Amino acid sequence: MNKQMVIVAVISAAIGAGLVAVTGDWLADSDSSTEVTKADAEKSGRKPLFYRNPMNPEITSPVPAKDNMGMDYIPVYADDEAGNLPAGTVTIDPVTVQNMGVRTATVERRTISRVISTVGRVDYDEQHLYRLHPKIEGWIEKLWIDTTGEPVKKGDILLSIYSPQLVSTQQEYLLALKNLQTLEASPFTDVRRGAEELLTTSLERLRLLDVPEHQIEELRSTGKVKKELHIHAPASGIVTHVGVRDGQYVTPRDELYSIADLSKVWVLVDIYEEELPWVKVGDEAVMTVLAAPGREFHGRLTYIYPYAETKTRTIKARLEFDNPDMLLKPGMFADVKIHASARKDIIAVPSEAIVRSGTREKVFVVRAPGKFEPRDVTIGVSSGGWTE
Repeated sequence: MNKQMVIVAVISAAIGAGLVAVTGDWLADSDSSTEVTKADAEKSGRKPLFYRNPMNPEITSPVPAKDNMGMDYIPVYADDEAGNLPAGTVTIDPVTVQNMGVRTATVERRTISRVISTVGRVDYDEQHLYRLHPKIEGWIEKLWIDTTGEPVKKGDILLSIYSPQLVSTQQEYLLALKNLQTLEASPFTDVRRGAEELLTTSLERLRLLDVPEHQIEELRSTGKVKKELHIHAPASGIVTHVGVRDGQYVTPRDELYSIADLSKVWVLVDIYEEELPWVKVGDEAVMTVLAAPGREFHGRLTYIYPYAETKTRTIKARLEFDNPDMLLKPGMFADVKIHASARKDIIAVPSEAIVRSGTREKVFVVRAPGKFEPRDVTIGVSSGGWTE
């Protein structure tokens, strides 16, 4: 641009109400001066090109007229500078500009950042929740873990179960093993292959029924069928639910245990609609909880849910935090600050310079001293007193 564009940074109330009031006073005070101007123009022989509405410069008339408030249209002459200005340009004398407290600021390229404060609730990491069901029917012989809240490690024995199906599957495996030992010296290849396939099939059935490897090895070495078989913890964590008791008959529909790994936790927060343009997956978050005064937990935003809550008109976002000391408990409330990603090298103006009419936004550009041109703008995010 040849000219440096300057934005008029006026508080909305001042520009919306004060400017009109000042304009009205200026017009009212200039009634006599208008007559003098007309008289001078007549003496000098100047004739107006047209007449302009004092309140809406876009409205003009070829003849003298009054607006709906009774104010005279302002004459515009051929050598009048205002006639060469864009439509809508407002002219204010320097004294009035100073009395109004009009301030100007240069349009800048800036980096805008924002910290979003919200509250959240600690929850289980759904990707590390385990619900254990038996794959066979049977009776619980012994519970090794029988209370909620107990910590377990992957591979720990949770219970012993008796199942006729498991007993018969063990017997099939032992028979297949003995059959292979008998036929492995057979001169017939098909016979040996059939015995090997039978053993492999029976072994696979044991594994599909979750018989642990150590018990399969014990079965192979001793050759004795075990009445009770163990069910082990599928992962390390905390037992959140015990669904059976000693002697209970269970089926695959029954939940034996629920285990949650709390080494990582989720924190669900609510984001307001106007804050949504700022946040994105990967933003850093800092959290504090009353249970750990003076300590900050650092995590990241991992997911923004694709719907809004009907009652609150907020959007849920999910944060993930490491929890090595188990200080974060599901159900806790937390204070969260999300460090939203910075917007770099954007064109920004002071937020005060934007005049909001309800249907569109405008700024006033200084065309010359005391001359302000309104322009429609499309705004973006706002932070720290600046707007994109």
